[in-house]
Amino acid sequence: MAAKALSFDVGDYVVYPKHGVGRVIELQSQEIAGAKLELYVLRFEKERMTLRVPTNKAESVGMRKLSSSITLKEALETLKGKPKVKRTMWSRRAQEYEAKINSGDLVSIAEVVRDLFRAEDQPEQSYSERQIFEAATSRLARELAAMEETDEPRAQQKIIEILREAAVALAK
Repeated sequence: MAAKALSFDVGDYVVYPKHGVGRVIELQSQEIAGAKLELYVLRFEKERMTLRVPTNKAESVGMRKLSSSITLKEALETLKGKPKVKRTMWSRRAQEYEAKINSGDLVSIAEVVRDLFRAEDQPEQSYSERQIFEAATSRLARELAAMEETDEPRAQQKIIEILREAAVALAK
């Protein structure tokens, strides 16, 4: 049981669905209400946030290792697809986009980025659309950066280039 629970090591990059990519900086033992608790201490540099997750709860909260290269490739392919914009009210779509971002699923996050991307020749985004687009792009870029051992701005640039090339190809 203990070996299964401790599936992350200090120094590992992990994805916590609601916060994105963080790094395990420490394994702690604490006694809370008379019970001994093993904790992962996660550091999210961008948010300047530290999070403690009980090792036995890591799986149930959706904490996972970085995506596989196959999943990353699928997510980048998703960016090249035709945007799917539902004709529902924005508030409803915004909730769906937020749920996809917070799911921690790389392909779902890529769908949000693809669907909200606007090329230079397209109409301006609303403030809330831009906020969600930036949140999704940042989340995708952080995982891409961790996997390709680069930084977030370079990863974001790669994502935007893929989106621009896809927009040009789809416009033909």
